[in-house]
Amino acid sequence: MTEEGGPDAEVFRPGEVSLPEHVRSPWWRLGRRLLAAFAILAGTVALVYFDGDGYHDNNGDGVSLIDAIYYTTVTLSTTGYGDITPASERARLINALVITPARIGFLVLLIGTTIEVLTTQGRELIRVSRWRKHMDHHVVIVGYGTKGRSAVDTLVSNGLDREAIVVVDPGPAALEDAHADGLAVVTGDATRREVLKRAGVDRADQVIITTDRDDTNVLTTLTVRQLNPDAWIVASAREQENAPLMKQSGASSVITSSDAVGRLLGLSSLSPTLGSVMEDLLTYGEGLEVAERDLLVTEVGKQPQQLPDQVIAVVRDEKVFRYFDPVVTQLARGDRLIVVRPAKELPWAPRPGTHDEDFAVESD
Repeated sequence: MTEEGGPDAEVFRPGEVSLPEHVRSPWWRLGRRLLAAFAILAGTVALVYFDGDGYHDNNGDGVSLIDAIYYTTVTLSTTGYGDITPASERARLINALVITPARIGFLVLLIGTTIEVLTTQGRELIRVSRWRKHMDHHVVIVGYGTKGRSAVDTLVSNGLDREAIVVVDPGPAALEDAHADGLAVVTGDATRREVLKRAGVDRADQVIITTDRDDTNVLTTLTVRQLNPDAWIVASAREQENAPLMKQSGASSVITSSDAVGRLLGLSSLSPTLGSVMEDLLTYGEGLEVAERDLLVTEVGKQPQQLPDQVIAVVRDEKVFRYFDPVVTQLARGDRLIVVRPAKELPWAPRPGTHDEDFAVESD
């Protein structure tokens, strides 16, 4: 389902929710535990060896280094065999206050590793259950190829939390990439209702469909629309002739990738400067950006050309009008503006709405 893959891409645990881990690798954790266990072992051997005079050996030949290692391993792993025992008060006190707690720590390290392995699956089930409970009004990305990753980058750059994004893709490569980006993943075919339900499509605000096949995108759009009549669905179409079909299937917006790229290539060929400006508009965080914002109270009644931002369209009553349309000669409360502005706030071009200005909403 990813753009780089295809319909025959390897399926990785279909329909299962997989959340990104924010921990180190298992080998690192295991190595750290082994080092801790050896540290306890070595420290206890040193204590017993240097205090050998305080211990009694049934052989009567004193406590050697080998005896200290033997006593330590037996004592830390069991309760001891009694052939070497602490005889002096100091040795008994060290056993009570140091070696006994060390034994407990040693056993916790060994048993804890086993218990952690056994409880990993249960812990993951609990994490998924909590995720399902709190996942609402989120964004679902179907297909995590180049377009899917770019869509996520744009959403995150504009303030959306990564925890509010769910990826649906059947490929193990997409699973790995999405987890590396800190995203939750539902593995499986997005044309199947049960897979989309696991992703919470019925509670999502937006769904972005970016697989590499138009027929898959159409079927996915139909299924999403059945599950969520109110979701805003943005679908990618490879060919312009399939865009109307996706619209009829329930897509709120259709982006034709091949035509868009072709037009950009043509513009760049005819006018390199125009191509660079278009590329600037599509690049987030620098130069110029296209944005949608609310109308401010101080802007009511003005013409679009009079605003500090370069207004290119006005959204009124859910309809989009070009800035020169006679219908929007004067801006009214409730209007939203599509503008071209600097990507970063500048002294001569402050971002409207960022300095406690009042918005001109209709309820006012």
